[in-house]
Amino acid sequence: MRKTLTNLSVLVAACGLLAGVGACSPVAASAQAGASTAAVEQRIHPVSGLAVIPLTVDTAKGSHVFQVEVAATPREQERGLMFRNAMGADEGMIFPMNPPRPAAFWMKNTVIGLDIIFIGADHKVLNIAANAVPYDETPLPSFGEAAGVLELNAGRAAQIGLKAGDTVRW
Repeated sequence: MRKTLTNLSVLVAACGLLAGVGACSPVAASAQAGASTAAVEQRIHPVSGLAVIPLTVDTAKGSHVFQVEVAATPREQERGLMFRNAMGADEGMIFPMNPPRPAAFWMKNTVIGLDIIFIGADHKVLNIAANAVPYDETPLPSFGEAAGVLELNAGRAAQIGLKAGDTVRW
């Protein structure tokens, strides 16, 4: 589903260290109790098995927090959201890219419509491929080098007022 993707397993390991992140869907999370600290939870998505982290989008309308699956490895990025039938309104998937590079995504085997948000190294939105059509194999390119690509449900970017130049933090 994705073109020219890179291995970012270091990010996945780092995601596992995040404390108290919410999951995309209700899941059982493992917890570790420290002697002087609260329990630490790692969230794993029940369908994909990917780590789930919070991602904040800052727009003129304000900040909005999503719980996103991290597709870090080439295999995870190739599969992306293929074959998925549904995704919650405040859920998504982030594809970190290190080093940043031109990117193009397509909708092969993707059942749900998506907004594909290309994010530069400065964490600013480069461009948005809004309402990408399910199953369409037309490449949807970034307008510059992307350090990450965020997928949300189709129309969600417009709902929260997301535009080129807005900030995305993960």
